[in-house]
Amino acid sequence: MSGLFIDILAFGAHPDDVEIGMGGTIAKHVHHGYRAAICDLTEAEMSSNGTVETRRQEAAEASAVLGLSVRSCLGLPDRGLTGAGDQIEAVVREIRRLRPRLVFAPYWVDRHPDHNACSRIIEEAVFNAKLRNFLPELPAVQVEQLYYYYINDSNEVSLITNISDFAEQKMNALKSYRSQFAPPAEGKDRVQTPLTDRYVERVAARDMLLGQSKGWAYAEGFAIKRPHEITLF
Repeated sequence: MSGLFIDILAFGAHPDDVEIGMGGTIAKHVHHGYRAAICDLTEAEMSSNGTVETRRQEAAEASAVLGLSVRSCLGLPDRGLTGAGDQIEAVVREIRRLRPRLVFAPYWVDRHPDHNACSRIIEEAVFNAKLRNFLPELPAVQVEQLYYYYINDSNEVSLITNISDFAEQKMNALKSYRSQFAPPAEGKDRVQTPLTDRYVERVAARDMLLGQSKGWAYAEGFAIKRPHEITLF
């Protein structure tokens, strides 16, 4: 798996984060021949529903739906994303292994602390990945742009992408995470959470509302901190 060259590398704190925020964008780019990868920082072992093994299986199913080239998990502690040096190093190693053109991270303000922590870790790691004296045994990587996708909110949207033709594919990927989004069945060892209360429908409604601003059926939004280059208008 070494020496890969990926167009898009999206990081999430947990399996399903990336699919929620940009599953349609990934599906669209894969359809057009780009290589996409997802790296989950944790195995979501603190989730109220599902097990690590269940989430692993669901992530594999969602990856197949989206057509990912690579899916990886760094095994960092769920609810323990501190931004410590070893955590940043783990992300830098993954960036240098896959050598992506573009990196995506959760938007830096979210109701879930792990999403915020993930955002900070990825930003630090993208910066460190280009420093040749940081982990000098691995070739440095200059990422072209770092984008931020939205999980629970859509504030300060800087860019949007039309996912109208890929919204159904995104929903199918999300439905792979039955342990998280399916309503608790009577008699099953599952509890009610915000995710089990029509969460996937709310994601679809958010994408529909964002698309409406451009006359599209569905869209996904992104934020950036650095200028976005446009060759021609």
